[in-house]
Amino acid sequence: MSQKVATKTAPVPESILKKRATSQKKAVDVAKLGRAQQLRNSRLNSVYFKRAEKYVSEYHKTEREAIRLHRVAKNSGTFYVPPAAKIAFVVRIRGINGVSPKPRKVLKLLRLLQLNNGVFIKLNKASINMLKLVEPYVTYGFPNLKSVKELVYKRGHLKIDGQRIPLTSNDMVEKQLGKFGIICVEDIVHEIATCGKHFKQVNNCLWPFKLNCPRGGFNMKKTPFLQGGDAGNREHLINNLIHRMN
Repeated sequence: MSQKVATKTAPVPESILKKRATSQKKAVDVAKLGRAQQLRNSRLNSVYFKRAEKYVSEYHKTEREAIRLHRVAKNSGTFYVPPAAKIAFVVRIRGINGVSPKPRKVLKLLRLLQLNNGVFIKLNKASINMLKLVEPYVTYGFPNLKSVKELVYKRGHLKIDGQRIPLTSNDMVEKQLGKFGIICVEDIVHEIATCGKHFKQVNNCLWPFKLNCPRGGFNMKKTPFLQGGDAGNREHLINNLIHRMN
């Protein structure tokens, strides 16, 4: 007759039991954080979508109003003068050789430190006078909404702790500009395109755009644009240059 031998299991050390409990607690905490983050992301995505829809309707409304005013003026035999541009996009097209100290200082203030750098500026009396000083070394004009979007989405970089960080997520925008009510990339585009009340903060947070040489090259950098060259004000034709350089 066979007898069953009772086997005793070795006791588990207390340190291993504590380690297991700690790892299980960490796993539970990570799961809770993951679920909370998912809920937060879903709420934020709905907010981003609603803001984008609001901006699109606003852009369409402005465009339709401009078309209506143009038709009214045409039917009444007068001319429709569109409102003056509020912002300009400035691109540096010449290097540092032969630049006198005053224009060099203005280029530094405009943050145009390298060739083919571009920045948005708010147009007022002071900025227009600065542009006149550096006109032989830059070209500028009035960008449309499409150009602003292409620049921000394709070339946008944020200035974070003095470093140039690619603009890859809305979380980065909220962390840097959330105190101004700007939480996504569409907010940045809207603030720049409409020259909103936080234009200065948004523009300072953006690193100057590093553009490529234009496809087909420049014509004559030292000649004003009105004389067939590239320097100076090209008004709405800046959009064509941005498309070639972006």
